[in-house]
Order: sequence, then structure tokens, then C-alpha cells
Amino acid sequence: MNTRVLVPSGVLGLGFDRQALAAGVALKPDVICIDGGSTDSGPFSLGTSTSKYSRAACVAEWRDLMAARAQLNVPLIIGSAGTCGTDDMVDWMLDITRQIATEQSDANAPALKVALLYSEQQPSDMTQAFRDKHITALQPDIGLDEATITNCAHIVALAGAEHIQAALETGADIIIAGRTTDTAIVSALPIMQGCHEGASWHAAKIAECGALCSTHPTSGVIIVEIDESGFTIFPTAKGARCTPHSVSAHMLYENTDPFVLYEPGGYLDVHNAEYHAIDERTVRVSGSKWVATLPYTLKLEGAKLVGYQSTLIALLRDAHYVSNASAWVSRLSDYLNNSVQASLDLKPDDFFIEFRLIGVDATLGELETRLSEHHEIGVLVIVTAQTQDLCDEIAKIINPFLLHYPLTDDEPLPTFAFPYSPAQSSRGPLYEFCLNHIVSVETPLSATRLVSLEISTEPTA
Repeated sequence: MNTRVLVPSGVLGLGFDRQALAAGVALKPDVICIDGGSTDSGPFSLGTSTSKYSRAACVAEWRDLMAARAQLNVPLIIGSAGTCGTDDMVDWMLDITRQIATEQSDANAPALKVALLYSEQQPSDMTQAFRDKHITALQPDIGLDEATITNCAHIVALAGAEHIQAALETGADIIIAGRTTDTAIVSALPIMQGCHEGASWHAAKIAECGALCSTHPTSGVIIVEIDESGFTIFPTAKGARCTPHSVSAHMLYENTDPFVLYEPGGYLDVHNAEYHAIDERTVRVSGSKWVATLPYTLKLEGAKLVGYQSTLIALLRDAHYVSNASAWVSRLSDYLNNSVQASLDLKPDDFFIEFRLIGVDATLGELETRLSEHHEIGVLVIVTAQTQDLCDEIAKIINPFLLHYPLTDDEPLPTFAFPYSPAQSSRGPLYEFCLNHIVSVETPLSATRLVSLEISTEPTA
């Protein structure tokens, strides 16, 4: 049985072409799948259990997708709800779903069946798994001990296709999943319906980010149809095309190997995959292979609090200081480190002041090899310490010297520019990822919780 999947965007909250969505709905897909998460912006979302995307944007897009689901009477699935996929964010998406269901109330419509898949892990359970040697490091091996697990603010396991299939078996209209692999939500139904496993996983990998595999990546909407031997994929936006190059290249997206993709329960092998253009916008793919492995493992993500930060920004335009910016920063840094220690009675390890020269080497630092002429340089200062109050105090000590500090002792005091006032900003808590590991489980579903409920669609009095 062929399975047609509509993926409206790479992630909920990013936006999609409404006309392209309508065109996709007209093709009567069997399921609508969208990712809700990302680690692209770092560990803050997981550390704080919050979404990096606008709630208003998510509500507006989810409203359209719920309406499309109702029109088609097919499942609507979101994975990695609320960016990080914690239990809080599953409940956050449930709250949004309830809000929209109330707005779209219809006395003649049946209650909405919702399945909630929770994949957050308790530190105590992961500590025991570590003791039992069920946790294995991935590369690069960042090391792990019990204290690190205990200190995690949140730990999530990336659920696989089996977990989404269990939710589908409940007959849910809407599935809100915690952290999942991007591909799990797309591959689940095709595999359930007997489609080729290799093609199902490969199609899911290519379609996971919507139209990113097309010539118009911001249009969002993609249709992928999986069958017994391969899959066909095309975008629905006007002017957008999928090509063998745009489709095959997506195997490298967020993946170190263009031919192998590891997932819970096995890996996708596309060494023998073939990509053919059927027409100007459609690509046919065949030859993919799924290799099942044991034991069944789930990728773990964890974030822990490591401090707090404040930032300052100044702008250099004086040619003398622009051409000697690195030397000026070196001299200023030495002065400030000594001044902060003396003023606040701190030890060198109690704080860290980092300078980044925007336009020079702010991205790569010492690895930067390109040299160019500048007429203006931004100076970003990042202060890190164990409390926000201490960060703010240090930033206030830095403030006047970032505005006026000479390159040498025998030259006039310069004046630079602050782009806003006050120049310092409290960034709040600083988190870091501290797990790059997999955990082996007795059964695929043993590390997750599945909850079913109904949401009334009747108008409220």
C-alpha cells in the first residue's frame, strides 16, 4: 500500500506557504507530519524546558494544520514538541491544541483523540542505566559520570518510529510527541502500512525539513509518496522543484555520512540508492536499504547549568584603533582581569571575560585565516560567572573602560560608541550539552510514556 505524506515545513513556527499547503491538502495525503524541535540554537531550550519559537507563530500554523487534518480526516503528527521535546513542551503543545479546538468548536464534530508521547528521562533512571553499563558514548566522547547525569536540568531520549506507531495504533487524530528523531514521525506510518523500510526511512530523511530538499527551501511544503520499492518526492509551491541533486544532497544535512544514517533500532544505507528526475519538479528514489540492529538504542540529550552571563557591545571606528584592535583588546583584557579581581576580591577562576572582534575573528577566533581591511569593528564582551549578580557587577566595572581606554599610556583617551544604553545586558543562565550518548533499552517502548485523551469539540456555553 502506497503512503502519501505531507510535510508542511521543516519545523513548526518557521512558517510555510499557505497556498502550497492548500495544494498539498488537495492531493489527499494519508498523514501530515511536522517537526517541532531543533538543537541548532544550542542547549538553552533543553536546559530551561522552553520553546525557542514564538507561541503566536506556532498557534497560527498549528491552527492551519488542525484545519487541514479535519478536512482530510487523517492523523496530524508533531515530533520534538516545543523545540526540546521535554514533557513540559508536550503539555505546552497540548495546551495550544486545546485552545484551537475551542476556537474551532463544532457541535457535529466528534471529540478529538490525542496521543501524547513523553520521552523525558529521569536522572535517577539514567544513573542506574549508567551503572548497569547500558549507556555508551558516541563520538566525540565527551566523557560521563554520575554527577553529570544528576546535574542535568533535563534529559530526553530521541524516540523512533516504533514509538510513533504505538501512538498511531491508539487511533489518535493528533499525536504530540516529545523528543523524536526528525525522521521517525515521517517513516512510522509508511512502515506500518507495509511500504519498503529502506525507502520509508530514506524518504523521511529527505522530507524531514520540508522544502529544504527543493530549489525553493523557504516555501515549506513537500509531498513524499512511499511504495513497495522506493519513493517519489516533489514540492507543492509554484515554481519550486526537486532535482536529483537537491534530494540526494539532503542526506548530508545534519549528518556526517552521506550514505549512512543511524536511527533507533538500526541504520539507513543509501550506497546503492538511485535518483531520477521524473519531470521538472519530481524525483524518484530507489535502492535504499534498512539494516536492523540490536540492542535497540535511543540517543540521549542532556543539558546542565554551568553559570550565568552578561554581555556588552562597543563599536570601534577610529582608524588607529581599528587597525590595532587585537592589541587593544589584549591590553584591555589584562587590565580588566586585574581590576575585577582587586575590586571584587575574586580569584581568576571565579569569572571569565571573553572578547570577540566582530568583523575580524568573532566566529573562528584563532582559527581565522582571512585578513581584510576594516573601517569599523564591533567588540563583543561576554562575562561568565556563577551568579547573575556577579556577572552584572563585573559588566559594570568593564563598562567605562570599554568606552574609554587607550592603546598606550602616552596617548589621548579615546571615546568609542555604545549602540544602546545601558551597554551591558544580563543574558541569564548558561547551559551546555553534556550528553552525547545512546542508551540500550529492553524494549523500544520501555523508555517512553504514552497517554491518550480526548478533547471536546462542542461549543462552550
